[in-house]
Amino acid sequence: MVVDDYDKAIHYFCDVLGFTLCEDTALSNGKRWVVIAPTLNLGATLLLAKASDGSQVDAIGNQTGGRVAFFLYTNSFDDDYSRMVTKGVDFIENPRIENYGKVVVFRDLYGNKWDFIGRSE
Repeated sequence: MVVDDYDKAIHYFCDVLGFTLCEDTALSNGKRWVVIAPTLNLGATLLLAKASDGSQVDAIGNQTGGRVAFFLYTNSFDDDYSRMVTKGVDFIENPRIENYGKVVVFRDLYGNKWDFIGRSE
């Protein structure tokens, strides 16, 4: 995911959304290899890459053309939703019930849309 600042992105994803910082390694030319994940050892991770030219800056917040493409799952929807509201997460709708569980859409720090999902049991 293209971001404007490593530390600002780490703060948002880890301190606000509750992700885990898996790796933060310095590279050449001021770049860093920053990898985060919702939880360790449970699937996909996300690379935070600082934009380095105009086309990358233009992509910040529009990684998916304005569509939801990221999904964050929880086993404690109500508790996690309340915590995220308190931390200022930009929810763009109210939670709703779908066949697969509770879901609500939020925008991350950069404007990318995510589904926050608590699966039905």
